[in-house]
Amino acid sequence: MSKVIAASILNANLACLGEDVLQVSAAGVGSIHFDVMDHHYVPNLSFGASVCAALRDFGIATPIDVHLMVTKPMDYIEPFAKAGANMITFHPDTVADADLAIDYIKDNGMKAGLAFNPDQDVVINDEIIEKIDMLLLMSVFPGFGGQSFIEASYQKIKYARGLLDKHNSPAYLAVDGGINLDNIGQVSKSGADFFVVGSGLMSSDDYCSRIDQLTALL
Repeated sequence: MSKVIAASILNANLACLGEDVLQVSAAGVGSIHFDVMDHHYVPNLSFGASVCAALRDFGIATPIDVHLMVTKPMDYIEPFAKAGANMITFHPDTVADADLAIDYIKDNGMKAGLAFNPDQDVVINDEIIEKIDMLLLMSVFPGFGGQSFIEASYQKIKYARGLLDKHNSPAYLAVDGGINLDNIGQVSKSGADFFVVGSGLMSSDDYCSRIDQLTALL
């Protein structure tokens, strides 16, 4: 499995979002990361399915992975499927039945993943591990871009890598929060293979050069 750098549009230039995402896509990112926050589960508000659809209409063809940080994730699945999303991750504590939510995501033609905050243990039963396409670990507390990487995340990444390997899972191990040139190499060595990069990429004046730098450190 190749390693993927995903650009977080939470750190994009929202005044010209389509152009900014088009440029970072052309520079070679493997995915566009969509943070969806509803001001309830996370103390901030961000993008909805209509923005995802607008990016597709604008001509963005890069895969879009959606991270639902909302109180009722089931309500967002079908709209994002119709908007052109490729993958949805959600927090298991926000649903009554994680297995059912994963099935609903897949029934809508998307890949499915589980996400865990820094203060949450990674607890997944065997049946669900066999069904997920991504395990997403937050290395900052979600809500705002530009936060510093939580150092304790390295041990959690190693644990999650061991868990996926134990079950021969092909799921990506994704890490999101504070990833930049200073730490992406260590995050990779710890076992991650999907890297959500926000300000560490989107603040650059040259996306191609920055992606080359990040990739070299993997």
